[in-house]
Amino acid sequence: MVDKKTEQDKQTDGLGARRAALEILMAILARNRPLDESLHKSEALRALPTNDRAFARLLIHTVLRRLPEIDAIFEAFLARPLPNNPSELKHLLRIGTAQLIHLKTPPHAAVDTCVSLAERLKNRKFKGLVNAVLRKVAASKKSSGTDSDIEKMAHLNTPDWLWQCWVDQYGEANASAIGHQHLKDPPLDISVKCEPEKWAELLDAELLPTGSLRRTGGGDPSQLPGFEDGHWWVQDAAATLPVKLLGDLNGKVVIDLCAAPGGKTAQLITAGAAVTAVDISKNRMARLSENLERLNLTCDTIVADMRQWRPEKAADIVLLDAPCTSTGTCRRHPDILRLRAPADVEKLAEVQKSLLSAAADMVLGNGLLVYVTCSLQPEEGPDQITAYLADHPNFRREPFDATSLDSVDHAITEDGALRTLPNYWADKGGMDGFFAVALRRIS
Repeated sequence: MVDKKTEQDKQTDGLGARRAALEILMAILARNRPLDESLHKSEALRALPTNDRAFARLLIHTVLRRLPEIDAIFEAFLARPLPNNPSELKHLLRIGTAQLIHLKTPPHAAVDTCVSLAERLKNRKFKGLVNAVLRKVAASKKSSGTDSDIEKMAHLNTPDWLWQCWVDQYGEANASAIGHQHLKDPPLDISVKCEPEKWAELLDAELLPTGSLRRTGGGDPSQLPGFEDGHWWVQDAAATLPVKLLGDLNGKVVIDLCAAPGGKTAQLITAGAAVTAVDISKNRMARLSENLERLNLTCDTIVADMRQWRPEKAADIVLLDAPCTSTGTCRRHPDILRLRAPADVEKLAEVQKSLLSAAADMVLGNGLLVYVTCSLQPEEGPDQITAYLADHPNFRREPFDATSLDSVDHAITEDGALRTLPNYWADKGGMDGFFAVALRRIS
């Protein structure tokens, strides 16, 4: 165990940032906690100055994105395998290697801070090992700069089960491009309530063809112009597409299922729909309500298990943003690459099946059921819908009309569904991987 934080850590010498990164990586990789939850619960991270907090986040993301690659680099300099305890030892070598190879941190800063943290381990004999291994890593000057190296790293840093699935489903070139995109820092995408050109200028952002704003300058979103006044919200460009493809929503009655944190809810309200947002989690619904309050938007909110809950009246549109493995969002959530397993796909596919059946009961005659997941796995997307339609002849596919969004017409499949991949718009920074399909209830 690492000792309690000292006053020295509170100084802006970089030690506190490394310590926070170490604690959070331990929570994720040793205790299987999601990245967002680990960041949110970290008191060590909150106590840091802004610049150190940003560096800690960058360090955490880099280790998660490139974990197999990083391990291979430092393990090449070990005379014998690392002991199982203290478990912090491996993570110390990981954050040191990430700084030296990928963040180009000066060797004295990367090595000395990791050695200082090693001194706080109960068994301080590992201080010398950390020092020796990281100095060898620094001297090795490894890099992955050539095209062949980048292709190799895309494969190496992707779990085999995901890589093979993506090769089978999308082809080897796309699988490689997806893996490559996961190694990059994603830009910040923003949805605005109105006046996108004005806010693009104020936020130093690019106005994308689909209407989202894309900012590459980084920074804390809450500190940017217009956030506190509720003019915009953070939402990946791909996540906006299912709602935008629905066309005119003014006056439509919409039920938004599994709605939190509320990006699509805000879209629906802004487009003029009368929305009821449903989510099973009280805490997540509280976050949705806070987001809508900041945006000065209102809708009915209900905390319930949608498999038991039913509305008083059926809706014109029911949007089910189903829980999934989220493998399409590894750009922003690299912990998914390390925490997910094939069993999760099977388990969540069963959940999605039950949610689809429940959602169908809420759709008005001739209304639409819109199924959305941010997964790249076919079991959670097209396979799920094929099986559902085979058992439910009272629904048929309603192909999306992409004429109003011709910049993403390549993301519309032959049967009219939406399928985005992380390597789409690669020259602009990519996008999340989403699947969406609209099903029409036959009267």
